[in-house]
Parts: sequence; structure tokens; C-alpha cells
Amino acid sequence: MTGRAPPMRRRKVLLGAAGALAAAAGLGGVAAFRGHAAARGLATRTRTGLALGTVMALTLAHRDEAALEPALQAAFRAIRAVEAAASLFRADSALARLNRDGVLDAPDPLLLAPLRFALALAEASGGAFDPTVQPLWTLWAGAAARGERPGEAALREAVARVDWRRVSVGEDAIRLPPGMGLTLNGLVQGFAADRVMACLEAHGIRDAFIDTGEFGASGRHPDGTPWRLGLADPRPPHRIAEVIAPFTGFASTSGDYATSFSADHADHHIFDPRTGRSPKALSSVTVTAPTGLLADGLSTAAMVLGEAGGGLLIAGYDGCAARFTAKA
Repeated sequence: MTGRAPPMRRRKVLLGAAGALAAAAGLGGVAAFRGHAAARGLATRTRTGLALGTVMALTLAHRDEAALEPALQAAFRAIRAVEAAASLFRADSALARLNRDGVLDAPDPLLLAPLRFALALAEASGGAFDPTVQPLWTLWAGAAARGERPGEAALREAVARVDWRRVSVGEDAIRLPPGMGLTLNGLVQGFAADRVMACLEAHGIRDAFIDTGEFGASGRHPDGTPWRLGLADPRPPHRIAEVIAPFTGFASTSGDYATSFSADHADHHIFDPRTGRSPKALSSVTVTAPTGLLADGLSTAAMVLGEAGGGLLIAGYDGCAARFTAKA
């Protein structure tokens, strides 16, 4: 399970036919991208912004250019609303206040929804996905800042404070036992992708490629071909290892290279809640799914479970598939 990671770390890369205009270089650059759209009577617009610890990019295409700006504004409002509810990168978010105070009255529905999903996934995965691993992140990040690894006693103490079954969730309040902390970083970017796609659909946008830290695509590329998504090679992550084509729906990658605490990537930001250490079998897992929330959460759980256990978990969800990369 993942704890809070420093901002601006990217886990995936886009291939040319994917949505962001900067990624259109493989098709001749931004001018060519727009030219393809114009030839089909489409206007396009891309907007980027920093949220949830990463740079987000939304690319839309539509026959009515006037429809694009309101859709983009609404989509980024949706992202900010998720951030205000469920981000650990904002000290004033509802989730940050819950971790600080141990109780949150009248919780925001945008916190309740991903938290309830997280707890359901924790049960389905036998605890491999656990949103209460925040004490492990705090321990490992603090030790790394000192150039150390956590000692055994400190690790045991942190693990003792990890247990999703001890979280009390209700419409009136969320309560945590003393010393416990929640993180939704293992799925909140996927949740944001779902909110963005729903917002765009409500504004009549059918052709879109979004990057909220996880990816989503609907409709087609402005040149009329299906969208494609390039997946990073964990060694090195700037190289594309595989292309998903056509790409529609949502995709999420969890990898050991996003935030590492050791040069060999043996220790990283994804934790096995049972041991407090990083799982050793896989370098990355990419999950495609009908929702961003499902893709994001399953990719994290599968990193902990390994290929056999992760594959079995993912097979239990309709419309999901996984690509596993063993540890190099």
C-alpha cells in the first residue's frame, strides 16, 4: 500500500497518439495534432495544472469550440473538490484534518466514497490494500531523510498501528484510533479521473484524454484513430516498454521507481501492510479497468500480492486486465 509521495513524480509516460499535446511529437508536434483535428472539423484544447501531487493534463476535442472552455473549468473544479476532500498534499483537506484530530464530523461525500471503496478493497485483498499505512510512510520517509532504514523495533511499532478494520466510517463521522493515520494516495488520482470523465460527459465532451496521475480516455484521437497509451519501462522509466492500443476507459500503473528509498528500488513507497516493508517480486503493475478508482486501487493491491495473487484478485472484477513486470 502506498503512503504519501513527494509531488511531481510521474509513473507513466504517454506515446505519441495519446492525448496531451506535448505527447503529440510523434505525430509531428502540436501543429500536426491540431491540424488532424481541424481536418475533421474539431477544435481541441489542452489544459494542465498541479493537483494531488502531480501535473494533470486534460485534452479535449469537440465540434463546438465554445463548449471546451466551460468543460475544462468544470473538470478542474472537480479535481479541486477531490483534492480538498481526500488529498494529503493539502494540510487543510478533510483527510488531513481527520488524521490530525482522529475524528471528522459530517464527512465530505468526496472523502466517504473513496474511503469506503478502499475499505472494501482491503477486505477483498485480504489486507494487501490497506488505507491505514500512513504511519509506515511517515516512518520510512523520516528514516530516508536521515540516510537510514527504519529499525526493527520502530517498524514493528508502526505496523501495529496499521489495520483497516479499526476505521469507523459513517455518514455522521469518521473515527480513527489513536496513532492511526489514513492515506488514499493509492487510489485518489484514479478517483479524480472518474470525476473528471463524468464532468466532461455532462458537458457533452465525447473525445477526451485525461491524465490525473492515472489515465483515462474516451472517444477517439482527433485524427480519427483510437487513443494509445505508452507504458513506462521500469528500467529505465523514460523508455516505453509497451503500448496499449486501442486505449479507452482507465489505466493505472504502480511501480517501485516512482518514489524509492534505496538505489536498487528494493525499498519504495508501496508497503506490504503485514510487514511494513516493500514487496519484492514486481517492478510494476498496470491495470486497465472501467473506472479509474478500480484501476488505481487494484494496481496498488497487485503490487503487494504479486503476479499470482494480484492476477487472481483482478480477475474477480469485470472488465479489468493487468500487465505485470517482474523485478529486474
